[in-house]
Amino acid sequence: MTRRPRAAVILAAGQGTRMKSSLAKPLHAVGGRAMLDWSLELARAAGAERIVTVWGAHSPAVRERAEAAGALTVLQDPPLGTGHAVRQAQAALEGFEGNVAVLYADTPLIRPETVEAVFAALDDAAVAVLGFEPDEPGGYGRLIESAPGVLEAIVEAKDANVAQRAVRLCNSGVMACRSERLWDWLSRLTNDNAKGEYYLTDIVGLARADGLTARTVRADAAEVLGVNDRIDLAAAEAAFQARRRREAMAAGVTLRAPDTVFFSHDTGIGPDVIVEPHVVFAPGVEIASGAVIRAFSHLEGARVGEGCEVGPYARLRPGAVLETGAKVGNFVEVKKSRLGAGAKANHLAYIGDSDVGAKANIGAGTITCNYDGFFKHRTVIGEGAFIGSNASLVAPVTIGAGAMTGSGSVITGDVPADALGLARARQETKPGWAARFRAAMTAKKTKAKE
Repeated sequence: MTRRPRAAVILAAGQGTRMKSSLAKPLHAVGGRAMLDWSLELARAAGAERIVTVWGAHSPAVRERAEAAGALTVLQDPPLGTGHAVRQAQAALEGFEGNVAVLYADTPLIRPETVEAVFAALDDAAVAVLGFEPDEPGGYGRLIESAPGVLEAIVEAKDANVAQRAVRLCNSGVMACRSERLWDWLSRLTNDNAKGEYYLTDIVGLARADGLTARTVRADAAEVLGVNDRIDLAAAEAAFQARRRREAMAAGVTLRAPDTVFFSHDTGIGPDVIVEPHVVFAPGVEIASGAVIRAFSHLEGARVGEGCEVGPYARLRPGAVLETGAKVGNFVEVKKSRLGAGAKANHLAYIGDSDVGAKANIGAGTITCNYDGFFKHRTVIGEGAFIGSNASLVAPVTIGAGAMTGSGSVITGDVPADALGLARARQETKPGWAARFRAAMTAKKTKAKE
């Protein structure tokens, strides 16, 4: 059977008042990614050729973000319910003939394969609805089946009788319809209800009244978790992290204390990587196989090569690149810099806007002075160079291959290959001075007490 074209309508017009935030609810992040971005990516991954985001007048930032991601946008104003919201997308989907999925910008954890199953259910049905079985069905609408997988009706909890309330299969809100039916059903919706709104769920009753089949598809409850407030947001984050940790360990990553490791949506991590407790992977991190990320390290926008060692208590900021076997130790910060293969900065250093050659050694307390208050400047350290402890490298500056700098030096000029750079005052020793000083001060203090 030839697959029908696909489109998606993403509902993102809710007020989100329970978030108590100046930031629109769909722009709050889970796994380091805005929930709206999760839904846009879900639509693309599920094969939607057209994506329409429905936004509200209170949140123009949602429209801007959706359009920046290549989606069409339509305004729902005033908000008159989910059915009314989807109907706003009709003009944007004019001429489209295929299957349309309705997704939500506050359910960030739905998998593409789940939406694929919802679309697939339309092979022999006019509408398909995604359901789940929560621990506590409570106020969720119930999906009433006449047979397994055959949807008879959606009944809101407040309208359900005793038998219907005993049903555990609940409505997630996600559904898909054949486009040739969808717009007709939406035009027939009424707002004859307590809220005076047009409910998308009512199209199931219209489909059945037209003698057409409606299907149910099941998903895990954690996958369809919706976010209405900060408590839900934390629950969604916890569910994402639990999923991502399981995926990492199943792929061959060792997590010493899984519950203390935090991933982002795009964290790439190879097999045989060891991650110690209390590590945070912010967005944009790639870790190659065999690396060790030690405790209490924070990585963002960084690439770590095979066999590297990071931490403990290390920070890799955006643009940090560690090539094979490089080491960054405790209380070392690396920003927009490359450490060549086997290079080491084992403790107490700041490396910013720098190129560090293979097998170079960066001593404790070393800093690259990369900012003059107006512009950033680069430091280049050659292969095999040795930077003495407590050195300050004032960029722009180049330390040649195999060169050395003396401990405590402030290097302001280039050091040629294999040379020694020294920039500190010559030591002067005065024999007996300390003893004479103590004696004089003791006498002075004694006299002051008399």
